[in-house]
This record gives sequence, structure tokens and C-alpha cells, in this order.
Amino acid sequence: MTASTDGGGREGNLEAPTRHPINWRDPAFYDEAALEQELHRVFDICHGCRRCFSLCQSFPILFDAIDASATMELDGVDKRVYWRVVENCYLCDMCYMTKCPYVPPHPWNVDFPHLMLRAKALRARNGQLKLADRMLSSVDAVGRIAGIPVVAEIVNAANRNGMARKLLDKALGVDPRAPLPKYYSRTARRRLKRSLRRDLLPQAGGDTRGQVVLFTTCYGNRNEPRLAQDLAAVFEHNGIGLVLAAKERCCGMPKLELGDLAAVARFKEDNIPQLGRLVDAGYDIVAPIPSCVLMFKQELPLMFAGDTQVRRIAEHMFDPFEYLMLRHKAGLLRTDFKTSLGKISYHVPCHLRVQNIGLKTRDLLKLVPDTTVEVIERCSGHNGTYAIKSRYRDASMKIGGPVFKRVEDSGADYYSSDCPMAGHQIESGLTSDSAPTHPLKLLRIAYGI
Repeated sequence: MTASTDGGGREGNLEAPTRHPINWRDPAFYDEAALEQELHRVFDICHGCRRCFSLCQSFPILFDAIDASATMELDGVDKRVYWRVVENCYLCDMCYMTKCPYVPPHPWNVDFPHLMLRAKALRARNGQLKLADRMLSSVDAVGRIAGIPVVAEIVNAANRNGMARKLLDKALGVDPRAPLPKYYSRTARRRLKRSLRRDLLPQAGGDTRGQVVLFTTCYGNRNEPRLAQDLAAVFEHNGIGLVLAAKERCCGMPKLELGDLAAVARFKEDNIPQLGRLVDAGYDIVAPIPSCVLMFKQELPLMFAGDTQVRRIAEHMFDPFEYLMLRHKAGLLRTDFKTSLGKISYHVPCHLRVQNIGLKTRDLLKLVPDTTVEVIERCSGHNGTYAIKSRYRDASMKIGGPVFKRVEDSGADYYSSDCPMAGHQIESGLTSDSAPTHPLKLLRIAYGI
């Protein structure tokens, strides 16, 4: 496809965006002078464009600093502002996927999220990560401790106690107003090990094999185990057999968002061989958290571009509703719905939009008779650990404000998000006491199972 010219006289790009491998093992990746030069180059392009001003706090911080400078150009901005921009980027990828006209293969080669990742990685490598950030991103380790039966009860009680939340704020910078997940000692993996059906014969169709590995995820395993149970019920109702990997570690997304790429690599070494063996044995993979799916689909293949096993797993990793709609396309999805769902206010998480699979959750829910789905394609403001940190809590609520209002004004019977954490962020921004209902739960309600 040929290039076009934008209104400013510069060449615009009409080709599909591409991502370059993340060369995090190259010493040049951590060259501070080269990084600062690239930050300056990209920030100057962003200043001349400003299309992303409404996405997150990174861009307003940059643009306000430029506008307040003596020159009203980037050369008048204190370099310390650059790091405030980096700190407020939570790698949602929305600027790259929905706004920026200069992403590769455009010759200006702007990949704002991965430039922010490079800056975060430099800080991580230089030992500049805060202890609180390292702890909050260690969701796998924290979950194992908080999931011990007696400990889980203590942690859950503390998370509901005002005094304990103030102490948590002082110790780790966790905002007392932010919703924190409940911990379950009886995990999803424990619940499913005995209940998964083993009598289902795989029926391949289209791009699916008809038998899947359920990657429960840290959050799905210890914080909302019913999410995995709902997924299993829906898949088994559709004749899709499920298995669990022998062992499962964090996908690495929380560490990626912090720039701790060495930790990502450690998790990869645990997960990839096990998942690879199951893919080779004829299984696909699904995970109920969009960020975890994205990690295997996009970030790991970019970090380990030469690893054929990583690439093979990426080809067989699916969002649950993506998988079910592929089954529907092949004529293999059951549509024996027993209960209508009325009106659903449906929030599409950023890390689901980035996957470029379309609105599969909406499309499937619309198959339920007498059901309408109102789609909200804006950030909820949750963004990993961003929304629970005291220094970002107010910003997160500002970012999510338009979503809260849309849900509040919808008059819907249910509101829902594929990301359960985004769902609870929305819940915290509503004036009513209504709770979110995950799309998998909605589907289970519709099937009457």
C-alpha cells in the first residue's frame, strides 16, 4: 500500500502497524544517553501531533510541561519531566493501536509504549525500582502466601478494615479507597482438578482443535476462582474438553509493566515448556484475563523473537470468547440459550482491544435472544497496579470517569468487563452498590448451567 500525505504535509502511513522485536538483551538497549535522545525525538513528534492527549496521564504531563516552558517547545522542558511521563505509562498500548499515525512501518518509527518499556527496563536494571512496586507486582508470590487458609482470612479481614488500610498505605502506598481483591485458599486449580470432565471427545473445527488448556492466571486462580469455573462450565457445555497444566506461574505482565524483564524471562522459562508440550499434544490454550492472553500473544514473542516454541504457543493462545466465536463460525457452538440477559453495559478492556480480534464478547452475547449490548471502548483506569497506588489513584479515577458515567447512565440490567479488575474499578466509581457480572458468568446464566 502506498503512503499518503497528512494535513501537515508529512507522509502518513496507511499500512497495518507492525511491532519490532524488543532487543532487551542488547547492551545498547540500556544506553542511557541513547535512550534520552530517543525520548526527546519521540516526545517532540508527540508534541507536534497531540492526538493522544485524552488517553492517560503521560501525554497531559508532557504537553502541560511543554506549554508551561519558556520556549513552549520540548527543549524548554526539564528532563525530570521525561521520567514522570514514563512512570504514568502503564503499557495499555492504546496510543499505538488506536491513535498514533507514525507507528512502524512509518519511517518515523514511533512505538511509544515500548519506548516507555525501555525506560522502565533501564530503571529496573539500575536497581531503581521501589520495594513497594516490586512487592505489588509479585502477584504470584503474594498469592501463594495470602492464599494459605488462615492467612487468607486475616488478609481479607485486613483489606476491609480502615485502620489496616491506612497502615497498608503507609507501608506500600496502596490507596485506602482502592478496591483490593479477595483471596481464596481453595484455588481455581484445586476446584477444577477433580471436576473437569474427561469424557469429551475433541471435535476440531475451523481454527480450533476442540480441546484446550485452561491457564487460570494468578488472579483467576486465587482471587476469583469462580471465573475459571464459569469458563469450564461454558466450554464443557459446548463439548470442549479442558485440562490444566501440571504447574502454572505468573504470565509476567505485572513485571513487564514495571520493566523487570529479567523476572519476565524467569516466568517464561517455567511456563513455556509445559504449555509447549500440551500444544504439541494437540491442545489450544485459553486464559480468562485479557492481559495474560496478550502477554503470550504479543509481548513474549517480541521479547523472544527467535524462540519457535514461544511463537507456536502464541498461535494457539486464545481469548475465551474469541475461541467460542471461532467454534460458532465452524457451526460447533451451542445456542440453546434458556434465559435472556436484557440490556448489558459492556466495557472492552484495553488489553483485549490490542489483540485486534474484534468485539467477540459482544458478538456472542448478542446471540442470546432478547439481549442488547451497549459497548464502551474506553479505559477504566485500572491498568494493573496503577489504580491501587495512592500516588495514581485520583488520576485513575479521572481516566475511568467517562466509563463510570456511561455505565451509570445506561440503565442496564448488567454491567460487565472481560477484565474482572476493570469491572471492580468501575464498581468503585459508581454511586450505586451494584456489582459487575463477568461475561462468562452472563453466558452461563444464559445457558442455564
